[in-house]
Amino acid sequence: MSGHSKFANIKHKKEKNDAAKGKIFTKIGKELAVAVKEGGSADPANNSRLRDVIAKAKSNNMPNDTIERNIKKAAGDSSSANYEHITYEGYGPSGTAIIVETLTDNKNRTASNVKSAFTKGSGNVGTPGCVSFMFDKKGQIIVDKEEFEGDADDLMMQALDAGAEDFSEEDDSFEILTAPEDFSSVREALEAAGIKMASAVVTMIPQTYVELSDPKDIQNIQKTLDLLDDDDDVQDVYHNWDE
Repeated sequence: MSGHSKFANIKHKKEKNDAAKGKIFTKIGKELAVAVKEGGSADPANNSRLRDVIAKAKSNNMPNDTIERNIKKAAGDSSSANYEHITYEGYGPSGTAIIVETLTDNKNRTASNVKSAFTKGSGNVGTPGCVSFMFDKKGQIIVDKEEFEGDADDLMMQALDAGAEDFSEEDDSFEILTAPEDFSSVREALEAAGIKMASAVVTMIPQTYVELSDPKDIQNIQKTLDLLDDDDDVQDVYHNWDE
């Protein structure tokens, strides 16, 4: 079946240094807090969104006690999750498309920082919807071949039987794609089957990729992506640059 190999292989690579891991944990902690508040329950059994964020936390090797501590904190402090979801869309060098998803308690600060990141990379923030039509929203599950001992065909059938739309085999991983609304049920079915997932998220997958050949363009888009990655308000960044 068709796949998105560049995206799959990039997504399941893990940052190894502690500083990067700490930043990821901070961002996931914010997602856990929002999931508790918006899902109306600190019990994962009664909150599918919280279950999905916990799965994301585990795939990023977040310790169980850290996950539980974040959930308890959010459940006990109603003011801890007053974040707003804001999505920004814009253009990088040579028309590359960039989508930035944020969770913020200060819209002005976030808007200023995101705009600055685009500007410093010679890009610009556009209007809502200006690039999102170039992406497909999908549930994406990555299974690392090194952590999977079973048969690829069996995994494919398990995924499809659970409701997945697509399955592809890459050099070092398997990629399973679902409709966003089917993501939780597919992920939970694979989890119940004991299949370890390197990544399990609802994401935005580019329909086509843009190649950059000018070293200045590559430097600029990397600058924008690095600045966005360093921003505590930014949760996820999607782009169609063929790295």
